[in-house]
Amino acid sequence: MKLSNFDYHLPEELIAQHPVEPRDSSRLMVVNRKTKTFEHRIFRDIVEYLYPKDLLVLNNTRVIPARLFAFKNNAKIEVFLVEKVKTSLWKCMVKPGKKVKVGDILDFEGFQGKCIDRLPDGLRLIEFNANDDEILSHGHTPLPPYVKTNVEMERYQTVYAKYNGSVAAPTAGLHFTESLLENIKSKGVKVVELTLHVSVGTFRPVKTEDITKHTIYPEYYSIPDEVVQEINNTKLNGGRVIAVGTTVVRALETYALTKQTAGKTDLFIYPPFEFKIVDCLVTNFHLPKSTLLMLVVAFAGYDLIMNAYQEAIKLRYRFYSFGDAMLII
Repeated sequence: MKLSNFDYHLPEELIAQHPVEPRDSSRLMVVNRKTKTFEHRIFRDIVEYLYPKDLLVLNNTRVIPARLFAFKNNAKIEVFLVEKVKTSLWKCMVKPGKKVKVGDILDFEGFQGKCIDRLPDGLRLIEFNANDDEILSHGHTPLPPYVKTNVEMERYQTVYAKYNGSVAAPTAGLHFTESLLENIKSKGVKVVELTLHVSVGTFRPVKTEDITKHTIYPEYYSIPDEVVQEINNTKLNGGRVIAVGTTVVRALETYALTKQTAGKTDLFIYPPFEFKIVDCLVTNFHLPKSTLLMLVVAFAGYDLIMNAYQEAIKLRYRFYSFGDAMLII
């Protein structure tokens, strides 16, 4: 498949600029792969589609305030923390990139950063003269570029976020409330967590018409042994593994391919792909030509998903990070 196959037109007013309250009151499109049909519900109704023996898998990563602003000779520079190399040393995206060269000093509020290397993928290696807590205390919510409103850091976290490391939220999880998760558990569904720290690959557009030439920035993941055991038990007992978000899919399918429960994954899922673990998927509506849309198409089929997107546009669903959700069964 070519990149142009994954394009679609979205009216700008359907890009959600703020999350709904309460979290579980967003809309939910239920996409049935067997019957090729759509149902339109409210997110909290997801309980009706989950059964005892099912396993719901969440990503408990926590978003860091990765967006910083600095000055260099009175020019304002945006510095986006991408990955911690070690204490006070980070791989960063900088904007405008042409203004930051190796050896340059960037002035932040109360501390400085020195660009010590330019990396092959356009990132900069920046060494700060402050500890990580101090650096992050000056950071802002790393909202995607299409969100033009201010959103508090905590509202860009899932209610079960635990481990710092992401530069974007695993947005499918933003729809869950603590009470909804309790309702799901009370139905006999097991709920488990893994960690995948969302990195810059989420923002990076695919630039090659031949999508197989695209590479994904490696992201750290960790799957506890007890989660692997629960997956095995679920499969043995005839239950379904339900992934909350594309990050969970990538972590689980990386494990299926490598048998590694922790490490870095650059797994790029596009059609055709044989899914070995994930049976159902909770996800948001994704950007045209994005790797996330390609993953969803690989999971549910090209025609079904592109038809679902057109249906969502017609019915005025809200799109992207703070938008509505889709459950693919």
